[in-house]
Amino acid sequence: MDRDATLALFRRADALLEGHFKLSSGLHSGGYLQSALVLQNPADAGALGVALGAWAGSLRPDVVLSPALGGVIIGHEVARALGVRAIFAERGDGTLMLRRGFVLTAGERVLIVEDVVTTGGSTRETIAVANAAGAHVVGAVAIIDRSSGAAELSVPFHALAQLSLPTYDPAACPLCAQRQPVTKPGSRPS
Repeated sequence: MDRDATLALFRRADALLEGHFKLSSGLHSGGYLQSALVLQNPADAGALGVALGAWAGSLRPDVVLSPALGGVIIGHEVARALGVRAIFAERGDGTLMLRRGFVLTAGERVLIVEDVVTTGGSTRETIAVANAAGAHVVGAVAIIDRSSGAAELSVPFHALAQLSLPTYDPAACPLCAQRQPVTKPGSRPS
């Protein structure tokens, strides 16, 4: 699946939103990708999972690890395509961690799977969770890289589409200066 086909899924699902948004990172933007609207369709979620799995297969992961909430569905679909197990990390006391009995073992080969990468913060936190368990992170994938390649990750990274949607520190946000109401559609509480 190429960039155009990936973005077509988002447009068809009305998941490429315009307005004034507060992102999970705390940054503001005039554009937001609501992946859940795409991933609610099992056929589209499966196709995206197969496409990401095709790139990641050569990395030979033993397990897929995704950050909750956005990465859970696509992580499961990538794991299905690769024939490996899927687990997720979630916040507990403000820190991303493994819960619900999920474990990683020393030396286990881990692929990090995200829906959308903006700053790479959640992906880096998820890599840290795997590293803390003694696992070996072999790479990371995402449906969309909205950083246009600027996210600094310490592992090989691939996204089906790169999209430039500028982000702003809230103190310097031109949308705030225009007094446009801000919406918080992401998965993390404010």
